[in-house]
Amino acid sequence: MDFKLKDIEQLVNSELTSKVKKTSIVFNELLIETSGEDLINVINFLKSHDKLKFRQLIDIAGVDYPEDEKRFKLIYLLLSHEKNIRIKISINFEIGKKISTITKVYPSANWMEREVFDMYGIEFNDHPDLRRILTDYNFEGYPLRKDFPLTGFNEVRYSEKEKKVIYEPVKLEQNYRDFDFESPWEGTQYIKELTEKNSDDKKK
Repeated sequence: MDFKLKDIEQLVNSELTSKVKKTSIVFNELLIETSGEDLINVINFLKSHDKLKFRQLIDIAGVDYPEDEKRFKLIYLLLSHEKNIRIKISINFEIGKKISTITKVYPSANWMEREVFDMYGIEFNDHPDLRRILTDYNFEGYPLRKDFPLTGFNEVRYSEKEKKVIYEPVKLEQNYRDFDFESPWEGTQYIKELTEKNSDDKKK
């Protein structure tokens, strides 16, 4: 496995010298770091090269680093059935930058890119149908961004009065509760009293 990966790494670095920023092998997986501008060229090479044939796109994953200048990272996971090897392609970019769609290379990227758009707000140039796919059309914000509140901005409920689903600002209401912080293994109060009484009787 290591030998094959090293061969692939060497081939990628020799053929895509100016388009690859860095390569590394970690946990028997090859990671290729490139830029958004060179993404299509790198992916086309990996898919069409006779010695590689990474013909299946497994997933597109997003990561949010709000403190960094290049806030977002996209990771493309590819599979070569002939080599039985998976590799990852990584790109970093700042908020507001549009990334080229890879739907013409891998048609299955259509829904994956829509999911990334829905969860992170990352837009893809020339995507055939860039719409939300997991949340509602009127949903506000992007749930997987680190600055998105856990409760969201709006809550949804059905209104009997209006006979339709309505959106309202989230209201967090919690009635006063009297918490008992004693361990449940200590049992109820009367058992505790009996235990203490029996212990006192033994001492006598």
